[in-house]
Amino acid sequence: MKEKNLVKMTYDYYKKGKRLVAPLVGFPGVEMIDSSIKLAQQNFGEHFRAIKKIVSEFEPDIVFPLMDLSIEANALGRYTIFPREDSATVPKSHFELSEIEKLRDINISFDSRVMGYVETMKLMSVGLPENVIRGAYITGPYSVAALIIGADEAAMATALDPERLHFLCSFVTEKIREYATLLISAGAELICVLEPTAVLLGPKQFSEYSAFYVNRIIESIRFGDVCTVYHTCGNTMHLIKEMVKSGVNALSLDSDDMGVSMAEVLKTVPGEIAVMGNINPATTMLRQTPGDVKKEVKELLDRTKDYPNFILSTGCDLPQETPVKNIKAFMKTGREYRISP
Repeated sequence: MKEKNLVKMTYDYYKKGKRLVAPLVGFPGVEMIDSSIKLAQQNFGEHFRAIKKIVSEFEPDIVFPLMDLSIEANALGRYTIFPREDSATVPKSHFELSEIEKLRDINISFDSRVMGYVETMKLMSVGLPENVIRGAYITGPYSVAALIIGADEAAMATALDPERLHFLCSFVTEKIREYATLLISAGAELICVLEPTAVLLGPKQFSEYSAFYVNRIIESIRFGDVCTVYHTCGNTMHLIKEMVKSGVNALSLDSDDMGVSMAEVLKTVPGEIAVMGNINPATTMLRQTPGDVKKEVKELLDRTKDYPNFILSTGCDLPQETPVKNIKAFMKTGREYRISP
């Protein structure tokens, strides 16, 4: 898949009066194969089985593995908790910058969880239909830094100790780039940068501690001819311009309930950048009826019908318990919707 081809596909579909349909769906696959999140995230055969089930059941245009923000921090030795029915988490623990010099020597390609996701991507590369875009997640630099030193400490450091925070962000960026390269070598055609913690920053701080380093990651993986997506949860309306400046091919944005007006975003984002979103995963998809899902999806498609660079998606990854019938309603409505020439 060539760079910017994702954007070309959105335009090609639009010319035919259609939309790409790509919900961020991973965890429901675990439920569908009667497994657990812990097992799937630590057993790449089980992980792939869940992803394959998603593809065969829903036929999305893009598919991702299970979303996991802890992989890079765990690979750097941070204490990580592995619940059975939830994603792994990194609790706050003491960290000194002096530890970085020892951590530089760590080769994350030997980390078992890193390689579990790499092996999952290899199976996705050879075991899924050719028309499905194989996506992979990496955690954004600021979010990894916040996992290592604590979210509150990272936020305070932007004002009180910027040099220390830049030192940490620069270090974790090196390791994230290594992980991204492994995923691309395994067959990833699209890399999505997950930067949820950065939504707490103002535009200037976001540019300095997230977008700047995301751009460094993008520049280092362009050789792989992959597309890149920037995903940030919550209300990102104040950060859209900075996200665009990072150089990514697409933005993935949260729901209208979180304050993101997709129509307003599309008015400001350049046409050569795709925008994905933004049906609410926790209320609409998880708790409402298929009829409600159909209504909200159609309303979103109506609001965005004048913009060829829009991709129908969800605001974030769907919860494990999301009803299959709601995901099918999402896909069916998106597939059947037609845009008048």
